[in-house]
Amino acid sequence: MTSRAAEPSVSHVPVGDVVLAVEDGGGGGAPLVLAHGLTATRRYVLHGSRLLQKAGYRVISYDARGHGQSTPAPDPGEYSYDVLVRDLEGLMDALGIDRAVVGGASMGAATTLLLALRRPERVEGLIQITPAYRGEVDAGDEGVRRWDELAEGLQKDGVDGFMRVYGEPPIEPRFRSIVERAIRQRLERHEHPQAVADALRVVVRSRPIESLEELEAVRAPTLVVGSRDEADPEHPLEVARAYADHIPGAELVVEDPGSSPLAWRGAQLSKVIEAFLERHDLPA
Repeated sequence: MTSRAAEPSVSHVPVGDVVLAVEDGGGGGAPLVLAHGLTATRRYVLHGSRLLQKAGYRVISYDARGHGQSTPAPDPGEYSYDVLVRDLEGLMDALGIDRAVVGGASMGAATTLLLALRRPERVEGLIQITPAYRGEVDAGDEGVRRWDELAEGLQKDGVDGFMRVYGEPPIEPRFRSIVERAIRQRLERHEHPQAVADALRVVVRSRPIESLEELEAVRAPTLVVGSRDEADPEHPLEVARAYADHIPGAELVVEDPGSSPLAWRGAQLSKVIEAFLERHDLPA
């Protein structure tokens, strides 16, 4: 079904101990609730694409607690996946949504996965975009220490501090300024950078699941979007493949070798999602 997309409305919805900034495409179509990744905002799932809204879906995206325009957690330790999934379910309650297709990128992928495992009756379909969690957390891991350093840089000196710690992206020199500008612009969207620093420390140590074998309990139709982007080691293609292997009936899509990452091309990603929903008889 194709229709004229309503203008998205932005509201601030009380959910538990925070107020979440929510963008709601409106309309009477099937709800699709999207969650972003760590240090990102609601914009960084479909990257401004409105194709799914024009197809008739009610697309709802929100800033996670402490991110974007949402308020920080009262306690700097309250950013675990247990809390994030509670926010997601609370938001659905507040919007009067009993059941929805849910999906997200990275941290948002883990959050929506956890909802599908804990409350399967509320999940019509599941979309996992560049999942990062491998089923284990090692607090002594070098990657975790790097996130701590990034958090410290952000906490002490804001975006400039984060960028100093981040250093030069591991890509061709001609592309570095583009990537650095994109990272800076993403970070500048946060009203509470100190809260993002708190989330950095907590999320990377949180366990949405104990092992990949738990994915075998997912019953919702599932789309996994992987990435071949070697400049993004936090989201290796092998993790996406493992998710697709463990989730019953899951579909894996990834860009062709040499192409720009599908996860960053909002319009193309939206087309892939729409086709997946139609294949599983989840029309708008």
